[in-house]
Amino acid sequence: MIELIVRILINAAALFVAVKVLPKYLSFNWGADWWKLLVVALIFALVNSYIKPIVKALSFPISMMTLGLVAFVINAVMLLLVAFLSGQLKLGFKVGDFPPSVTLDTIIGAIVGALIISVVSTLASIALSPRKLL
Repeated sequence: MIELIVRILINAAALFVAVKVLPKYLSFNWGADWWKLLVVALIFALVNSYIKPIVKALSFPISMMTLGLVAFVINAVMLLLVAFLSGQLKLGFKVGDFPPSVTLDTIIGAIVGALIISVVSTLASIALSPRKLL
């Protein structure tokens, strides 16, 4: 249970950093409702925990042919899925103009945003992981 809460908080921090770094491509209109950030982070954690492994397993042959570069596309699609689900719940998270329309800004924002979120969440996970003594 604690690990899920930590994962949600790490995702919230990563989403916050990505929105602040890429205001042209990622927008999040949460206003004074900070809980919306936590709900979007929960959606992001659930998508990454349950849907992303299935998509990665199905795309394994393509991943082998592209030497793993398709992982950037998978991460971008997962971010677009989070934007779609948060749009359905009226939470205010958008990638470019998505939802409702897909433009070049949407694709660039999804790829760069997913990269920033991955880097920030990885660094935060490393910083918060317990140290192992040898």
